[in-house]
Amino acid sequence: MQPILQAQNLRFCYDSGAPALDGVSLDVHAGERIAVLGPNGAGKSTFFLCLNGVLTPESGQIVLQGKPVDKKMRKTLCERVGIVFQNADDQIIASTVAAEVSFGPMNLRLPRQEVARRVDHALDYMDLQAFRARPPHDLSGGEKKRVSIADILAMESEIILLDEPAASLDPVGEERLERVLARLSDEGRTLLISTHDMDFAFRWATRAVVFSAGRILADGTPQTVLADQAVLRQAHLRRPMLLEVWDALRARELVPQDAPCPRTPEELTRLLDHQQD
Repeated sequence: MQPILQAQNLRFCYDSGAPALDGVSLDVHAGERIAVLGPNGAGKSTFFLCLNGVLTPESGQIVLQGKPVDKKMRKTLCERVGIVFQNADDQIIASTVAAEVSFGPMNLRLPRQEVARRVDHALDYMDLQAFRARPPHDLSGGEKKRVSIADILAMESEIILLDEPAASLDPVGEERLERVLARLSDEGRTLLISTHDMDFAFRWATRAVVFSAGRILADGTPQTVLADQAVLRQAHLRRPMLLEVWDALRARELVPQDAPCPRTPEELTRLLDHQQD
């Protein structure tokens, strides 16, 4: 199956001269849930900005639906690949929530009726109708995050990049975010999420990509990548708690030795209940 988005040998440097991206290549397929992992400064945010067209790589190229992205295609790339920044204040510019969410569709020069439809849909999706007349900068961090996600939903992007979306969220906000991500995935959206939360990455992602020093260090299933101690040491990541628990259970022969580690606590509970039957 042809990837819907490809990064091919991307290189990018900031003013310091050190490469933020040093030959990064990645194929993204429709419907994937990709956790992008790595320490601060590994190149994750720069990679997202190149995928979305905010930054132009110094060399290499972005390919969208089999077509290399040039200057003429940059607008299409920005429409098809939406990005939610880690700091919502970096994204929010309008005086009301409704105006903020309408900004992207208005720039597409859509008919007014279509803009209104998209705004209403995005506000409903993120449970923000009660906030539509509020100034976004008066909202809490979690509410601002919901507005920034609504911005991208109104653009109807097929691919959504979320840079540390759980930053500044309390536990209730994190649960709400995961429900939104599950719904987006069920609808067929392709999601790439940069995160430091290894437990979330393990239970949520279908694929884990680890960055280190501007390069991709590992790429595979979360079960494989996050169990690789050498990769985790080099990228300064910790193992998911479920893998630690699973190893302890397996060492005590309380679970089948050849069974894969469950992805969620609920799956582990069901397996242990089955063992006791």
